[in-house]
Amino acid sequence: MIRDITIGQYYPADSVIHKLDPRTKLVGTIGFIVSVFLFHTFAGYAVATIFLAGMILLSKVPVKFIFKGLKTIFMLLLITIFFNMILTPGEVVWKLGFIKITKEGLVLAGTMAIRLVYLVIGSSIMTLTTTPKLTDGLERLLRPLNKLHVPVHDIAMMMSIALRFIPILLEETDKIMKAQIARGADFENGNLIQKAKNMVPLLVPLFISAFRRANDLAMAMEARCYHGGDNRTQMKPLCYKKRDHMAYVILAAYLAVAIGFRAAGI
Repeated sequence: MIRDITIGQYYPADSVIHKLDPRTKLVGTIGFIVSVFLFHTFAGYAVATIFLAGMILLSKVPVKFIFKGLKTIFMLLLITIFFNMILTPGEVVWKLGFIKITKEGLVLAGTMAIRLVYLVIGSSIMTLTTTPKLTDGLERLLRPLNKLHVPVHDIAMMMSIALRFIPILLEETDKIMKAQIARGADFENGNLIQKAKNMVPLLVPLFISAFRRANDLAMAMEARCYHGGDNRTQMKPLCYKKRDHMAYVILAAYLAVAIGFRAAGI
């Protein structure tokens, strides 16, 4: 389960998506997320599916690797589907005691499931195809907020560090779990309370390791005279290219279709 989390990881490949400017991918991801909430019919989600499938093919990231990340939200997905089915009022299609499943609940449950899955896959594609230059892209997009004295560089740096720490901490968790299992720890059997108690030998060394890594990172940044975003330069400045403009055109056309479908009720 630990190795199934793909958000925050980077998958190296020679693809058009990998070569896009980080700003383009950030805007594209946000646009796709917005479109998922605009669609509410089968035809709309079919368009979103075609668009998402095209992005997966262009990214050259293995489909199995992308869908592996869905295992981590499986329980959340089941809970979302269940409560939407039984708590949504409408025409009852099945009843057992006080539990009622309605037709409207089934439709809403399917819609929410599709949205949740697409949000995870869309976000995963962005992180899997983007190097740490994601920080630079986020900072450039939020640069207008500097006029309001918002610490844009610090916010972008913290978000990037947090995102990139995810796979590091997951790998550390996997190592600690294997070490504890080799010493007789049991993380699978027992009731909920016993499983929670069994997690203590895992959480303590994990927190210690996380604080140690954070301290090492802070010392490394201080040793390199890092003092925030004031007057900082970039070794590789971001620059839009022809493929980025083409990507914006494709995204604009896709969003136009999404808005058109929403307006027409399709």
